[in-house]
Amino acid sequence: MSSRAQLKFLRCMCEMTAAQGYTPAALSRGLRDITPEAYSRLRKILIHMERSSCLGDSLVLSSQELAANKVLTRVKTKELEAGFQNPSKFMPGQHIFDVLQKVKESPLFRLLKTMPKGGLLHAHDTALCSTDFLIDLTYRENLWICVGETGCEAIAFRFSESKPADIKVDGCKWQKMCEYRECHGEQKVRSYLQKRFTMYPFTNFVSADEAWSKFVSIFQLLDGMLLHEPVWADYYYNALTEMHADGVQYLELRSVIPNLYALDGSKLPLANTVQIYKTQTERFQELHPDFIGAKLIYAPLRGVSPKVVQKYVKNCTDLNKQFPNFLIGFDLVGQEELGRPLVDFIEPLLSMPEHLNFYFHSGETNWYGTSIDENLIDAILLGTKRIGHGYALVKHPVAMELVKKLDIPIEVCPVSNQVLQLGFDFRNHPASMLIANNVPIVIASDDPSFWHATPLTHDFYFAFLGIAPYSADIKLLKHLAISSIKYSALTKEEYCEGMEKWQQKWDEWIANLTKCDLEKPE
Repeated sequence: MSSRAQLKFLRCMCEMTAAQGYTPAALSRGLRDITPEAYSRLRKILIHMERSSCLGDSLVLSSQELAANKVLTRVKTKELEAGFQNPSKFMPGQHIFDVLQKVKESPLFRLLKTMPKGGLLHAHDTALCSTDFLIDLTYRENLWICVGETGCEAIAFRFSESKPADIKVDGCKWQKMCEYRECHGEQKVRSYLQKRFTMYPFTNFVSADEAWSKFVSIFQLLDGMLLHEPVWADYYYNALTEMHADGVQYLELRSVIPNLYALDGSKLPLANTVQIYKTQTERFQELHPDFIGAKLIYAPLRGVSPKVVQKYVKNCTDLNKQFPNFLIGFDLVGQEELGRPLVDFIEPLLSMPEHLNFYFHSGETNWYGTSIDENLIDAILLGTKRIGHGYALVKHPVAMELVKKLDIPIEVCPVSNQVLQLGFDFRNHPASMLIANNVPIVIASDDPSFWHATPLTHDFYFAFLGIAPYSADIKLLKHLAISSIKYSALTKEEYCEGMEKWQQKWDEWIANLTKCDLEKPE
């Protein structure tokens, strides 16, 4: 609803109460003396004003979308009502690891799985592909594993024609992966890797630090396997394949842009890594013309000195010159509570060329009034185009009002926030406040591989059913999908083309939705 319409409602309310002889002071004591009919009208006005101020409510639906919305709301309402009857079984009120399989059986989840979601604007390079794909990579020729003293624990991986003598890891010895598998048995190794390549099913972390320790250990273990040049290309292409199957048509990937290595152990330049991203994206687009494309955000680690960040800025600038419409921005990543705050890096960050945008992780914390959550202030002052997570934003009303006025969307990553110990029950997620106050957001998945989640559907499911209000419907879903393209780094021409591709898929989904039988399992 427009501000003019809201003022009209307020005037109407004031006129109605004034006609009853009420002053503002009297109103503050309640409306106990007005007629039940007048009270009912006032109540409807206030509820309507609240709902109309929510994100996406201003969208106008077509007749087909209205018909599809009936299907959607029927399915959503059934799941909500089941939660009311037995709150202990309501899936957004539980940890994703406890309901992972049940969620996949949900009619609402199956509906959202087929929905064209637009773009995924917050995802990290080596946390994208399914665990099964990662395990399949361990069967590749020339893979070595570094095992601990027990001969079982995997400490590192490396592709090499011979024993990786140049790579020394304390407390372990190298052996061929095929020999390791023969020694311990096919099923045992597969089961072991399932646990090592993901955080699932661990839910008993005592702190965010403990959860992050496990989280970072997966990245470290995977690096030696994924940073081999041909594997890196295959991994990224498979990530695009899995995203496309999950209704994602566009990707803005955050990457540390590591130096890849060849089979002889030699390191390759950073530009080689970016070129692989670009080449594989173009290859995927050729085979999937409905895919809008992908762009890259350089996102190295934040726990470094200002001198290192200055080097990062140079890397970003140089790579952008080589890939001007592909590498489009900069971020700093890693656990915000342990890394240095943005204010420590103001001097090198201010030297970044203006045409390169910032997309800062900020406010991914439960702390309040510290240098950690004050990263939100610096991100805004530095002109960030989006804010990653922004979990602490609702504790900063001035910052929240600024991102609304400046139209800076928050990249909300529901499942990541839960797994990394920021909050448990999705109904208590601070993004509810953002939706209620019409603050721009996009839904993202961060690191879906590490929690056995789909590229984006799980996050949409928990956001729509648990974070959004009961009354949220297809308007919100449409708004979120459009926002993911609107707030992307696509050029004006690319945006128009991307919206056409998304609209075609959306229209197909709407038509199918009105005909499908969602109660029938897949």
